[in-house]
Amino acid sequence: MASYCLSIVISKPQRPQRRKTMGSTKKASVLLVLLLSLLLIASEEMVAVEGRTCESASTRFKGTCVRSSNCASVCQGEGFPDGKCEGVRRRCMCRKPC
Repeated sequence: MASYCLSIVISKPQRPQRRKTMGSTKKASVLLVLLLSLLLIASEEMVAVEGRTCESASTRFKGTCVRSSNCASVCQGEGFPDGKCEGVRRRCMCRKPC
């Protein structure tokens, strides 16, 4: 009878290769910061004409705008008929017809 020699090769299981996500995470973070900064810039310097009403940030109102009635009072002292608290930063915006 013939003898057969079997050899078993045992190899270490290979780990799945990790994807390099550091670059994509960094890109996403940069994009998020850019979008948030654009949002803040747009909300801060917005002088919009809506329904023929012009808005301007109050120059005399100090602090965070909580009550629109206080804002309107300060705006009337600046020559505007109305004012309202607006935006994420709660700024006093004076209003007048265009």
